[in-house]
Order: sequence, then C-alpha cells, then structure tokens
Amino acid sequence: MLEIIQAAGWPIWLIIVASVAALTIIIERLLTLRKGVVVPEGLLARVVQELRASGVNAEMVSKLAASSPLGKVLAAGLKNVKSSREIMKESIEEVGGAVAHDLERYLSALGTIAAITPLLGLFGTVVGMIEIFGAQSPATGANPAALAHGISVALYNTAFGIIVAVPSLLFYRYFRSRVDGYLVEMEQQAIKLVEVVHGERQLGASK
Repeated sequence: MLEIIQAAGWPIWLIIVASVAALTIIIERLLTLRKGVVVPEGLLARVVQELRASGVNAEMVSKLAASSPLGKVLAAGLKNVKSSREIMKESIEEVGGAVAHDLERYLSALGTIAAITPLLGLFGTVVGMIEIFGAQSPATGANPAALAHGISVALYNTAFGIIVAVPSLLFYRYFRSRVDGYLVEMEQQAIKLVEVVHGERQLGASK
C-alpha cells in the first residue's frame, strides 16, 4: 500500500485526508443514528402512561429530554402540557428544529467530501500530466522513469478519488433518508402526544 501511495505522488495525500474524514463521519453517524438511540420503541406509550398515572413533574421531563432526540421533543410538549394545543405544538416545533440540526450534523461535510474527492483525483491527474510533459525534452527525448511516474500519479489519483467519492455519496444519501424518516416519525408521535393531552386521542391509539 505504501508503494502505491508513493507512486501516486503528493496529491494522493489530499484524498487520503478526505477519506479519513469521511470514514470518521460515517462511523460516528452509524452509531448516532441508530433507531433505538433516536426514536426508542414504545417511548410515547410509556410517557402517556406515566402522564396519566402521576402527571408531569420536573424530574420526569428532565429524564425524558436526556433519554433520546424523540424524548427531547416530547419533553418540550410536556413542559407546556397545561397550555393550549397551539402553544404545545409551537414549543415542540422549536425543539424539533434543534433536534433536526443535531441529527443532520456532519452530513454536509460528508456530502462535500463526496463532491470534491473526484475533483482532487482530477487535480492529481493534471499534476501527473504536467510531469509527463515536463519529462520530455527536445534535446534528450522522453525520460522513461519520469513518464512512468507521471502516468502513475495520473491514474492512481483518479482511481482513489472515485473510490472515496462513491461510498461517501452512498452513505450521505443513506443518512439523509434515515434522518428524514426519523423526523417524520418524531413529528407524528409529537402530534399524538398533543392529541392525547387534549383528549382527542385515546391511550391505545398512541402506541
């Protein structure tokens, strides 16, 4: 592997840095965006059950907000449980915007990496072509070693740029879709909580 990096020349280090950043983001988002972490199963039903049993208190709201992104959204509604439906929805929407921002963290960076790594590969290709043409001299002719190095720089950088860009783009699309799905689910559960609090939905329908 070290021989390939050496053959690819210095432009490959730009792609390597981008690949390390992409891999770090992918691993972090895979751990963070697990369904059990973001929208725990049955959380709304437990919240409604506790609400019916003992009402709302500061400790309950604090624990709920710290439990998960969905818990944070539901806790925002419970803080205004005695307010009107509109105020509850407004407080939920405000916190929901912050939760959405947290779920989308680093995705823009991953999308940027997916977009620029082919360009970094193209840059390496251009550097390799420059070395190829620079190795040719009217007096001495072509230098085979320099030509071979220039070709290696051009081809390896192009290949590595594509290798990094494709999985980065795939994971970016995957995470975007996953976040959008979570946001829809959290919105639906928050609406159910508001309806339960205001007597428009029964407990059994909120599960």
